[in-house]
Amino acid sequence: MNVYDFTVKTKRGEDKSLKDYAGKVLLIVNTASKCGFTPQFEGLEKLYKDYKDRGLEILGFPCNQFAGQDPGTNDEIQSFCKYNYGVSFTIFAKGDVRGADAQPLFNYLTEQKKFEGFDESKPLTAILTKALKENFPEFLEDDGIKWNFTKFLIDREGNVVARFEPMIEPAEIAPSIEKLL
Repeated sequence: MNVYDFTVKTKRGEDKSLKDYAGKVLLIVNTASKCGFTPQFEGLEKLYKDYKDRGLEILGFPCNQFAGQDPGTNDEIQSFCKYNYGVSFTIFAKGDVRGADAQPLFNYLTEQKKFEGFDESKPLTAILTKALKENFPEFLEDDGIKWNFTKFLIDREGNVVARFEPMIEPAEIAPSIEKLL
């Protein structure tokens, strides 16, 4: 089994097989429009522009599970990403990424790459950890997605090779992407 075995929903609610991305390097990200990490859209778009011609696809999955930070409709989310950050990579339909209603793709991703902790050297780690402990302590109890902008790197064969927590900036992922391209 690999990521190509999953079907996801497009922004219009249509089924899209991830087999359509076979042979590409993928960066799968759960996103949000009103989060402290939202400016990462800019870095994600830069990665996409820098590497799309070499076989990178970035797949964004909006989620409203983390403090209601993506409350808009699919159309509103698409417009926000395009007009505020120039996003040209694919943004899919909004959906859950953890818990009972999580999209099966995200259950698979978190089974393949477990949570290994936050990078303590990052300034936002202490802030996010405190917020989670105070408001969402259950998020710290498993390997599920902890917050918006968790990123999963997938090789050309559809295998999950790395997980990057929210405070890891897109530019920091570039060397890992280059190794797979």
